[in-house]
Amino acid sequence: MAGHSKWANIQHRKGRQDAKRSKLFSRLSKEITVAAKMGAPDPAFNPRLRLAIANAKGQSMPKDNIERAIKKGSADDGADYEEIRYEGFGPEGVGIIVEALTDNRNRTASEVRSTFSKNGGNLGETGSVSFGYDRVGQIEYKGEIGSEDDVLEAAIEAGAEDVQSSEELHTIYTAADDFAEVQKALEEKYGEPETAKLAWRAQNQIEVSSEKSDTVVKLFDALDDLDDVQAVYANFELSDEDAERLAG
Repeated sequence: MAGHSKWANIQHRKGRQDAKRSKLFSRLSKEITVAAKMGAPDPAFNPRLRLAIANAKGQSMPKDNIERAIKKGSADDGADYEEIRYEGFGPEGVGIIVEALTDNRNRTASEVRSTFSKNGGNLGETGSVSFGYDRVGQIEYKGEIGSEDDVLEAAIEAGAEDVQSSEELHTIYTAADDFAEVQKALEEKYGEPETAKLAWRAQNQIEVSSEKSDTVVKLFDALDDLDDVQAVYANFELSDEDAERLAG
């Protein structure tokens, strides 16, 4: 199995340390609202809504917040959000995919473009980066659910394609078409995951030099902090020394 990205470990730790709960809850609420607006407000008949609610529960989002987001999506006067994907490049040719949900396409495009240019990157054309990524199912469990070998065995039996484990996190990858089936099988064994979603996975990683590591991470974080952005994916790898320095 492929080696685990040190940046994924840093993100996981930073997410817990920074405790950016309001930003996280805002993203989860928006996804619930969009899912409820696009389909039935009953999760039993709306797979996307069911997944959004499960992710919210996995992040300990209050029940009232979840119900409020569903009602907002069901209301006729609710905001109309558009799903948009941006692709661009950071220092040393790092390829970045940005997924956004927005009610103002022009505002979001301007903010994403400006963030790239202010942090040593540039916005590219659609397809300029994503050709080097695969669309996959991504399921995350806390490291404490079991050993690397046990989780690997369970995931492969469920139909997963790959598992990357660290002390903090098990990340399980599936083919996009197998995502729901694998998730269901793993939930029967381990319960609800921390997160489960369709994601972009880089086919190859670019190891960034120490001189550019801070700039790349700053760009990534700046994009991730934008209000309309739901997720950011990047194909960079850090050295052990830079990973520990940035994690601290």
